[in-house]
This record gives sequence, C-alpha cells and structure tokens, in this order.
Amino acid sequence: MPEPLEPLESYDEGRAIASTGAGGASDLGTAEAETLERTPGGPEGTGADKKPRSLWSDAWHDLRRNPIFIISALVILFLVVISIWPSLIASGDPLDCDLSKAQEGSQPGHPFGFNGQGCDVYTRVVYGARTSVTVGVCATLGVAILGGILGGLAGFFGGAWDGFLSRITDVFFAIPVVLGGLVLLSVVTSSTVWPVIGFMVLLGWPQISRIARGSVITAKQNDYVQAARALGASNSRMMLRHITPNAIAPVIVVATIALGTYIALEATLSYLGVGLKPPTVSWGIDISSASQYIRNAPHMLLWPAGALAITVLAFIMLGDAVRDALDPKLR
Repeated sequence: MPEPLEPLESYDEGRAIASTGAGGASDLGTAEAETLERTPGGPEGTGADKKPRSLWSDAWHDLRRNPIFIISALVILFLVVISIWPSLIASGDPLDCDLSKAQEGSQPGHPFGFNGQGCDVYTRVVYGARTSVTVGVCATLGVAILGGILGGLAGFFGGAWDGFLSRITDVFFAIPVVLGGLVLLSVVTSSTVWPVIGFMVLLGWPQISRIARGSVITAKQNDYVQAARALGASNSRMMLRHITPNAIAPVIVVATIALGTYIALEATLSYLGVGLKPPTVSWGIDISSASQYIRNAPHMLLWPAGALAITVLAFIMLGDAVRDALDPKLR
C-alpha cells in the first residue's frame, strides 16, 4: 500500500502553505494571512466591528460627493432663506411704485430697472421667491401625504379598495392640468395662494398614489414582512415599521422632482390670469404683465423669467441627484 502523504508545513518565498483536512494544501500570502487575522469577518472588513450602512446613510454618503446635489442644494437653500427673510437682500417694498420711472432700465440702487407700473423689478423678483417656494413646498407636501396614504393603503390591502382607487386615478389622469386650472380657478376670486395649492393637490395626488401603490406591493412581498405577519404583527405595525420605511424612497424621489414642476405650473396659471392675482407678488404675474413690453423693455421679462428658470432647474437637479442616490439599479 502507498504510504500516506505527510502534511506540508513549510514556507516558500513569503508564501504560507498550510495543510487541509482533505489531504491537500492551501496557499496563502503571508500579508494576506496577517490581514485575515487582524480583520474579523474576512478581508473586506465586514465583521462585527464594522456595521453595514443603511439605504439612507448610503444615499447620504453618495449625495455629499455629488456636485449636482451640492450646487442645487445651495441654490435652494438661498431661495428658502430669501423667502423667509427677503429684507436681507432687498430693502424696498415690492408694491411701492412710481409711474414716472415706468419701464426705465438699470439705475443706481435699482439694478434690474423698473416695470410698467414703476415698481422696482429687483425687489419684486426677491419677494416673488416667497410665493413660488410656498406654493411648491405646500403643494408637494399635500400631494405626497394624500397620494402616499391612498396609494399605500391600496397596495397593502388590495381587493376592491385597490380596484376602486385605480379607477379614480384613471379619471384624474384624463384631466389636462392646464385646462383643469382654467376651468376650476376661473371662478375663484381669492388672491391668496391656497386655491392654487388646493388645485395642485387635487390633480397631483394620482401620480404619487400609483408610485406608492407599486412600491408597497413590492415591499410587502419581502421575507421580513411575511415573517412579521407569521409572528402575529398587526397591519398597522407592518405598515409603519416594516413597509413604509422601505417603500417611501420612490415617493420622495418623485415628489422632489415634482416640486419644481409645481412652481412652473403656478407661474403658468398666473401668466394665464387664473392663478395668483395682484396684489400678490409672483413671478408668473410679472412675466404676464411684462410680455407686452418685451420689445421696449426686455428687462421686465428677463429677470423674473430667469429667476423662475433657475428655481425650477435647481429642484429638478436635486430630484435627479436624490433619485440616483436612492435607486439601487443606478448604482
């Protein structure tokens, strides 16, 4: 009979050769062997002393290194600050007008010139940010809350409730937004922002509802939800503790992108004369009043239109950055 092989225990030029239980040998580099001894859980450092990042911490880690997110966040932060305290950069009154200066260009202390009523364009552009940001944020919150709740309940319970909600969303999707605004807001006489916000929530929730419904349907099929159900967890506990934290990311992405769209929609409705009404200061109102003077005084139109474009672009860029950070398919 052949003699059994002796275990190999030797070193060859910095390589560690150790015997295996099956009569073979494993070849490890000395540096690799030392690394394995120092790092629990393997060479990746995924042992007990290094906790894995969650979806939100991983997304924040990516966002901090995304220049698009940084630039858009700084622009939005500036807009929020001047919306709350416009007097920080504009000392005048947006409703203080002098007809003797109507349509005049840039002057010392008035860098953007004057509009057709003799009002300072710079001051109106600064104060117009408050209206646009208020409408965009409030409409987005209302749409996200209403659509998220209805869509989440439809996706979780299914059945007749899901079918009924799906048919309701189909009806709202068939209504053109601008045409609906012309019809619904034409009978409103209030000059506040709340009728416009209510209209946006009324026609905007179906999109968020469908996103939330699909996300909840996907999340409730995961093993941890089935395990919680088997352990006797109530429906409210499963929704709040297990499904919502894992299904809310698509809703946040869509709502962030939609915020810029709502700001543009407010300006569009105000331009058409059915949105905000004077004496409310709005970029859409200023663009509408300046459109007839575009040849003689283009500055009246360019400054509020430029502020509107920058604001909408900042929110859309922020939404794209958040989508890239939260969508695992884009990693």
